[in-house]
Order: sequence, then C-alpha cells, then structure tokens
Amino acid sequence: MKLIIAEKPSLARNIAGALGANARRDGYLEGNGYLVTWAFGHLFSLADIEEYRPGRADGRWSMDNLPCFPDEFRFRLRLTDDKKPDAGVARQFGIIEMLCNRSDVEAIVNAGDADREGEIIVRLCISHALHEKKPLLRLWLPDQTPETVRAAAADMHPEEEYENLAAEGFARTYIDWLYGVNLTRYATLKTGSLLRVGRVIVPIVKAIYDRDKAIEHFVPQTYYSIASRAETKGEMIELNSKLRFPKEQAARAEKAAAFYNSVGATVTAVKNKKDSLSPGKLFSLTKLQNLLGKKYKMSMQESLEIVQKLYEEGYLTYPRTNSEYLATAEKGKIKDILKNVEGLGYPVTFKDGKTIFDDSKIESHSALTPTYRIPKKEQLSDKEQLVYSTVFRRFVAVFCAEPCVCVRSEIKINVDKWEEFTLRGTVILEKGWTKYEEASVKDRVLPELKKGDCVNIDFKPVEKQTTPPRHYTIETLNNYLKNPFKEEKASAADAGKEADGGVENDAEDYRAIFEGLELGTEATRTGIIDNARKSEYIKLEKDVYKLLPGGAFLIESIMRLGISMDKYKTSELGRALKKVYRGEITVNDSVKMAENEIAAVFCQTPMPPEKDQNIGFFGEVVGICPLCGGEVRRTTFGYGCHAYKEKGCRFSVNMTICGRVISPSNMRLLLSEGRSAKIEGFISKNGKPFDAALRLEEGKVVFDFANQRRQ
Repeated sequence: MKLIIAEKPSLARNIAGALGANARRDGYLEGNGYLVTWAFGHLFSLADIEEYRPGRADGRWSMDNLPCFPDEFRFRLRLTDDKKPDAGVARQFGIIEMLCNRSDVEAIVNAGDADREGEIIVRLCISHALHEKKPLLRLWLPDQTPETVRAAAADMHPEEEYENLAAEGFARTYIDWLYGVNLTRYATLKTGSLLRVGRVIVPIVKAIYDRDKAIEHFVPQTYYSIASRAETKGEMIELNSKLRFPKEQAARAEKAAAFYNSVGATVTAVKNKKDSLSPGKLFSLTKLQNLLGKKYKMSMQESLEIVQKLYEEGYLTYPRTNSEYLATAEKGKIKDILKNVEGLGYPVTFKDGKTIFDDSKIESHSALTPTYRIPKKEQLSDKEQLVYSTVFRRFVAVFCAEPCVCVRSEIKINVDKWEEFTLRGTVILEKGWTKYEEASVKDRVLPELKKGDCVNIDFKPVEKQTTPPRHYTIETLNNYLKNPFKEEKASAADAGKEADGGVENDAEDYRAIFEGLELGTEATRTGIIDNARKSEYIKLEKDVYKLLPGGAFLIESIMRLGISMDKYKTSELGRALKKVYRGEITVNDSVKMAENEIAAVFCQTPMPPEKDQNIGFFGEVVGICPLCGGEVRRTTFGYGCHAYKEKGCRFSVNMTICGRVISPSNMRLLLSEGRSAKIEGFISKNGKPFDAALRLEEGKVVFDFANQRRQ
C-alpha cells in the first residue's frame, strides 16, 4: 500500500480519481493499492520568538528577546489567528500521522505542489508524523489531468532527489521568519505602529514610493522642438525632429526650422518587404497577469485565483511558472493536445524551434498551456472563461498552421545631410493567427514615394514640456520585480518588439530569474503585493498602483531606523537561495547572511547629539513638559505631553524639523537645559543645508543661531 499526501483536498481528489482510490474514509480516500490524504496547505509554521526566548509576562512585544536567532528552528502545528490551537488542523494531522504509521503502508509519497513551497509543506507533515523509517517518493505533477497523474505515479522518484529544492524552501522560510519577526517587532516598537517589515514586501512598496515621490516632485521643463506637416503627392507627411532647444532659445528653434525648410528634403531609400508576423510567446504567470491587468483591469490576486482553479480542475498546466517556453521532453504531450484542439476546428500544427521549446529557459516548470481537457463554455464562469480563453488563444496562435503575412514598409527621408527621418508602416495581407488572437500591430499605409522624390516640408518650432514618470501599473511593476536591474527604457523597447509580433531577446530576464535577482517569485509575488494592499501601504486603481500614507510611513520609518531592505539587499538574499538550490552553499550559510544583516540593525553605533538621528522608542520618556510639568514621551510622529488628556496640555514637537530627525538625546537637552546641541543637517525651504540649535521660547521650539550650546 502506498500513502500519497497531497498539499490540498482538491489535489487529493484529482489524484485519487485518476488512480482509482475512490472509497471515501474519514479524512482520506482508499483503493487500488493507494491511500490518499491531504494537508490544508501549511499545517505547520515556525514557532514564535517566545518559544525560543521568553519575553514579557503579559505577552506584549519588547526588546527583551530581540534579536532572536534560533540555534535550531522549530515547527509547530498552525494556530488560529488568535493564537489558539486549530482543531481542524490538529485533526487532519492526526489522520496523516495514523496513516503514515499503518503497518501496511510500505511507502509514503510527497504530492505537494511542484515547487519549493509544496515540497516542504508535505515534508514537514511526514517528518513530524512518521515514527519509523519508510521509503519516501515524490509525485511531480505539471498538471492535474488523470493521464498526467497516472503517468507521474508510474514514474515516481525517490524523495532524496529533491533535497536541494527542499533546502531552498527551508532557507527561504527561515530567512523570511528572521527578517519578518525581528524587524517587524523592532520597527513596531520604535514607531508605535504595526509595520510589516518583510524581505520582499518592503522593496515592492519602496519601488512604488520612489516612483510616486518622483512624480510628486517632478517639475516640468519647457523646451522647443521643430516639426513639419506638409502634403506631398496628395499625402500628409509628418516629420518630427530630434533637435531640442531650451525654453530661452526659441529664436534658435526658429532659425533651425527656417534652415531645414531652405535646404529641402529628399527620399533616400524605400523598402517594401513581404514578411510574416510572429505571435507572442506562450505565457508565464507574470506575462499572463500583465495582459489581464492591462486589458481587463484584473488584479493579480484575482487572476491567480482563477488560474489556480483552472489548474485544479485539470484545464491548465501548473500556473506558478516563470517560463514562456516548453521542455523538449514535452513534445509528445503537446502533439496530443494539438490533436484535441484541431478536432475543435482550429487550424493548428506542431511546430518545433527555440522560440517554443528551450530547456535552457526552464527552471522548474514550463509555460502555461491548456491541457487535453477542454472545458465547455457553460462549465466556466464569465471570468474563468475569459482567463482560459486568453491562454487557449495564445496557444492556438503559437501553433497556428496559417501564417500571418504582412508587408513591412520603410521610407527614409533626409533633410540634406543634417537629419534623417524614418517612416515605417505595416499592412497585414493574410490574417493567419491574428484571427484567434488580436495583434498589437495596426495597418499603416505609407505614402507612394520613391527614391529621389522631393518631399514638401514646413518645419516650425513646437513648444513642448517634459513629462513626469508614470505610475507603476500591474504590467510595469511585474516587469520591474522580475528583473529590477534592467533598464526601464530597454524593457519598454523589448515589450514593443513583442507587441509588433516579434520575439524579444529575453536572455537577460532569464539570467536574472536563474540567479535569484528577481524580487519575490511567481509563487509568492502575487500574495505579497496583495498583503501590501491589505496593509494599506498601496492601492490599485484599475491597473495602476499608487502609494498610500501608510506606505510612505513604512518606508520613511525604516529609512530612519537604518533598515536596508532595498532591491539590492533582497536580490542578494535571493541569489543566496539559488546557491542553496544549486548546492553551492548550505542552508546555514544563507541563514547566517540574514542574521548578520539583522544584527547590524540592532547594533548601530550611538552618535553624538549634533549628528544623532535615532528616533528612540515609542512611549519613551524624554523629559518634563515646560508647560504643565507632565511627562513628555515619544509619540508616533514626534514628542508630546502625556498629560494632554488629564490637563489638556498641547505641548508637542514634530519628529522631523526642516527634514532633520530630532533625536531623543536632543529632546532631553532641550527639555532639561532649554537648548539642544547644535544639530547638523537641517534643510531650508530653498533647499540649502544649515546647522542650528533648538531652544524653547514660551513652550514653542525655535532655531537658535546665536547662542548655541557649547559642544
């Protein structure tokens, strides 16, 4: 008897149905030599800090047990949201434990989702449940169709072949716990507000913060260009020069326009080439979410939930894939799927080639495709049909037997030898695959010109303004997170190539993925962005992300606290995880890297008052109120009299004055001696730095330039 432990009940039902284990039992299915049971995703989670180092008796967070670096990480059964034992979790684990130790169970099969997360979810169940050693196997499923399940069950490999994948999964779990638990508590105790400081959530919010601040502070600059709009042979021809002139040089723009008009323009080359327009590549999860977000304003969370459901129902392959390519070993399977698609009347044929099959661009999972199971329209909701048809149409386009034939035209026009202008146009002659998936290219007919023709021109100065950066959209944020070090201009150019039906050079993107440079993964990114939304750090309007005040507070607070969680730090840790996967370093090596980074936050060198930018701790007493004699304490946004409720005292001082943090050490001097140290680094309204002391004047804080406290 083989015991199969699936990650979720839905997967267990699909496996049991395919293998003939149809007899229902209490918490499992049985039949045909198999027992099939399930987890509910994570049955186990890492223990809280208090289980390693006791804290306050009342259970409130404190610095007493921070930072916490366990010698050995402990897992326990998952608790409810209010930290109580979860009866459902405990009951299901009891069933797993009973089945693992049945005398007739000769082997135990890990049927977690086919990724590092699924690998450790079931491993943890087995390691806690199994009392004696038994053979362990792995069931690896690229999709959940009965044929795939049966084929995978007939070719299961020993679990030890997946040790590196498990190691990467445990390393990620430990590192995320270390960052999330230690720094979330530290930042919360410092600021007085719950701040979720995670390895991936912070750089995601930081990217949106930086972009929104760049837009907010953008000052448009007026400049002049020159452009011509004139008719030649009955056709209107527009030429836009690359010349730029500052606002104060309008006269130069006038002269340049007059000069261009005086020398005239001539057609120097005409090309008309019959060509074929290529469809886009198959979908990775990111590319599918990009399209659904841009075209249908569908959030990443919603699209992932729908794709996951279609996968669980056997209609799509495994969704959390970062590849747009298929494995060469899948050619036979694709041929079978194409036969089904062809049977529905679609003109498809098997195609080979590196733009479709490329093992070098697959890490764990191939691109998203339909399976041989094709649902009827009435079996899906409207949104499920929309998502499924998007994947299905792309599959048909890629394997369409009918090419999309077009004529690409190009006309080069020279203004003497000073500037060359290029006009491009495309006319589709035979629709081919574009009958099934819309092409971004629209017909554009160029004027009937030939080499040597004179072109009428009428250049004039055109006043323009520089434009601010654009807010991140679902598409542009996803592209950034996939490769945060790729130049945005290059990304836009590559996206344009694919939109024109070409295939961009994606080698840099796949190098970033395989090296671990991406922020988050296909499996985690959607959930983390959704957590940022639920935490009210960012919001999504249609398909545009914008920063919320809570997000600004998060980023500005951790910057003041000296917590470095930018794309560089997160990518460095991501690279370490990939090294664990490749066996180049151990789990402990990667954990030690994280511990060193976190320890540095807690061991920052105290600075003298004039340079001190420490914000102290929320609730910290810094002195006596000069107005009522009450205690002055650190508040969320500065310092205030604690007797405001009792006595109505309104004494307060902002955390930052002229862009400079006012530290508790300077507040203590201000309240005890009436004057702070000479603080360095204030910024005036016109952007100039200055140094000054602070002093109290009738309960108000003012700058003191003349009588500064002796250093």
